[in-house]
Amino acid sequence: MLTTHPFDDDKLREECGVFGIWGADNAASFVALGLHALQHRGQEAAGITSYDGAHFHSHRAMGHVAGNFDRDEVISRLPGNSAIGHVRYSTTGETALRNVQPLFAELSDGGFAVAHNGNLSNSMKLRRTLNRRGSIFQSTSDTEVIIHLVATSQFSVPLERLVDALKQVEGAYSLLVLTDQGLVACRDPLGIRPLVMGKLGEATIFASESVGLDVIGATFIRDVEPGEMVIVNGSGLRSFRPFEQVKPRPCIFEHVYFSRPDSIVDGTSVYEVRKNIGAELSREAPVEADIVVPVPDSGVPAALGFSQASAIPFELGIIRSHYVGRTFIQPNQEVRHLGVKLKHNANSMLIAGKRIVLIDDSIVRGTTSHKIVQMMRDAGAREVHMRIASPPTKHSCFYGVDTPEPAKLLASQMSVEQMRDYINADSLAFVSIEGLYRALGDSRDSAEPQRCDACFTGEYPTRLTDSEDSPAAPGLALVSSR
Repeated sequence: MLTTHPFDDDKLREECGVFGIWGADNAASFVALGLHALQHRGQEAAGITSYDGAHFHSHRAMGHVAGNFDRDEVISRLPGNSAIGHVRYSTTGETALRNVQPLFAELSDGGFAVAHNGNLSNSMKLRRTLNRRGSIFQSTSDTEVIIHLVATSQFSVPLERLVDALKQVEGAYSLLVLTDQGLVACRDPLGIRPLVMGKLGEATIFASESVGLDVIGATFIRDVEPGEMVIVNGSGLRSFRPFEQVKPRPCIFEHVYFSRPDSIVDGTSVYEVRKNIGAELSREAPVEADIVVPVPDSGVPAALGFSQASAIPFELGIIRSHYVGRTFIQPNQEVRHLGVKLKHNANSMLIAGKRIVLIDDSIVRGTTSHKIVQMMRDAGAREVHMRIASPPTKHSCFYGVDTPEPAKLLASQMSVEQMRDYINADSLAFVSIEGLYRALGDSRDSAEPQRCDACFTGEYPTRLTDSEDSPAAPGLALVSSR
């Protein structure tokens, strides 16, 4: 049994998603449903921690939400009217149950469960300091650093201890913290990773994306704002802004790929933005062709936008199988080379003799792009032109996205023309960074960008302490990720 590498299909991977609820009977059942809707954000492990007014209860498991949290005997062991949950996609850190969130600890003032979406770019430095002070870590997750910072804080009020801890970390975090005093939701001052708030009757819900609210019939209220801390308990809901105010820099790649197209992120429809990107591509890189073909599923909205703006017909020239997991039998090298056809197959009768525009959201390593272009040629395409609905990905992400080191990013090593030759396309073009911002309704301020676009530009919005401390190993800061 061999496991397909996560970058074989040229996709960056979001590391996790969070969901929490306060004030609902059978809270864990709602969390399980919410995590189902967020499954795309993390597919290797899931966990839920609930609180019943006296005790905390946790269940964590490797694998998908389905199969682990759709059984009555599991949910029945998670009683209470408050709960938080997490889905995880591991990076270069260890794939093990001890890293599955929510992480839980008994602190001096009670139980403390935390679920984290993001990445702390100074976690290794903090971890070394905490180790020297006597902290004993049970995981390799950077999230555990937050628990130890809270545990060792000199403040006496629990909320102040959490604020004290978060003021010491760098990077990206959207957090849910469950204690016996309430449910806390917090977003880092730059708002790099998303977090939304909703209501279901008297219950308050937090989720990484609005689709988490939709699946349980909750009403979207608003985003948790960058730098905001919200606590909800029996006394109601309170909002704090304990951090120094800075200009937000939400992740632009949420709109390109990570978020589900039916989500609302930062007040904007992800689906509409992706269609707008396709339209920008058609204007920036026009091509004479017979049909526009998306690389499913993530290329579909941009392909629709390209088609509508160019008046070139949209067709499903590639059919994707939705029944292939990341692990499957590959008995020999020859069969392994055919693995892409397990996920994608050409609609040959449609492709033969046509000039094709292939639309995809990104190219990471280029391996699958090469295979799909060849698939179109084998199906009889006269020409194959590729258009990418994001700028070239040249730089690693240190804020909660699993990215190869630059040496393994095709755009970091090759020009666009060299990439075109590598994937064997007749032409290749990427949307410009300015076009991407236009699709979002913005005009990029080069002196002070409105969003985190570091994977395209290399302009990181925070210090990268762990990476700077280990310049010979730029990927080292990712070792302790979720």
